Amino acid sequence: MIELIIASMDSPRFFCDAPLGPGARLDLPEAVARHAVRVLRLPPGAPLTLFNGRGGEYPAVITAITRERVTVSISGWEDVERESPLQLTLVQAIQAADKMDYTIQKAVELGISAIQPVASKRSVVKLSGDRQQKREAHWQSVVISACEQCGRNQIPPVTPVQPLDLWLAGPGRPQQDLKLMLAPGAAHSLPQLPPAGRVTLLIGAEGGLEPNEMKTARLAGFIPVSLGPRILRTETASLAALAAIQTLWGDFKGA
Repeated sequence: MIELIIASMDSPRFFCDAPLGPGARLDLPEAVARHAVRVLRLPPGAPLTLFNGRGGEYPAVITAITRERVTVSISGWEDVERESPLQLTLVQAIQAADKMDYTIQKAVELGISAIQPVASKRSVVKLSGDRQQKREAHWQSVVISACEQCGRNQIPPVTPVQPLDLWLAGPGRPQQDLKLMLAPGAAHSLPQLPPAGRVTLLIGAEGGLEPNEMKTARLAGFIPVSLGPRILRTETASLAALAAIQTLWGDFKGA
């Protein structure tokens, strides 16, 4: 019997979109300050870690708490990155709200490099205009929260939503990546494929991709792969595939 112990981070981590440097004193952004004091109830003198997505992380200490602000002092900089050696892009057909949030959060924990939401024929949620922009901003905030939790100091981008057919035909589609899409009953499985350092993974929404969408994806170079005999829900499929890819070719292999 193997027992696993999951260790926690030494101090709370917060993304701070500002110039950071050893010796600097600054007021935490309002949302960060509120979470630190009202949710985590950190007192003056509490240690924390800041990062701004520009490389490394900054140990800091809370020096003052008032009604209006939380002031911290940065004590140093640590050249620490926890990125996967793989460049993994998840092309995810839009799922219902909670499922999409869950998929994005866990994909960040699994080392995804970028997330491209796409609107497929079977996507239940339809987005446009202000509603789409709000959802994109929300998804990026989910990414940031996941990075705070899992120790990443780089922020994977969530690119603007595109219709799947337009994305497949457009210039933004990666050319050199190993391009994979999950398809029940596919002839290929992940262990049969040669190792790759850059992978783009296409996942359908509830109900999967339509036959015409799969045909278009194949013409764009996507290889249908199977994860086994069982049908996986959309929120399971992407995460299972990412974990398998990390195990075969990424940092799970050497963990």
